Amino acid sequence: MKIYTKGGDTGTTSLVGGTRVCKHCTKIEAYGTVDELNCFIGDLLTVLQSPADIDLLGKVQNWLFNVGSLLASEENIVEKMPALTTQHIQAVEKRIDEIDLLLPKHNKFILPSGVASATKAHICRTVARRAERCISALKSEENLNENILKFINRLSDYFFVLSRYCNNIENSEEIFWDNHC
Repeated sequence: MKIYTKGGDTGTTSLVGGTRVCKHCTKIEAYGTVDELNCFIGDLLTVLQSPADIDLLGKVQNWLFNVGSLLASEENIVEKMPALTTQHIQAVEKRIDEIDLLLPKHNKFILPSGVASATKAHICRTVARRAERCISALKSEENLNENILKFINRLSDYFFVLSRYCNNIENSEEIFWDNHC
């Protein structure tokens, strides 16, 4: 199979199922942002030191491919794609809860800073939030598995606590927002 097909040279691309759509449509923006998130997770994995999170994120990357395939498919083909279930969401929630127990409590906004793994986790958090906005827009146009939006939302929460955890295990102080600057 050739890497280039020239099919997208006019600004369209094919969905799984063959329908051609504009590359700037909501559906393409949604799965493209999920793909971007997956790339940033790969970057985070290059510096992450927590074995439990390395393991989970390896799974998350595969689950995000499942999400991408669901988003990239015509509606009548979605049932043939790998499912995203409540168990996927619960796996992320379980890790959030485990990490949260290890972190100092706070009631301030935290600036995205610290060690490399923490800042990369913050980038993943913000890209997950953008993916969530894109998927929410797509949901207003077509039926989507409700677990997709829940999963992406939970991932952004996970990346927040992971960023804090990364700073914590590497003894880097969290920097809180100073609204008096």
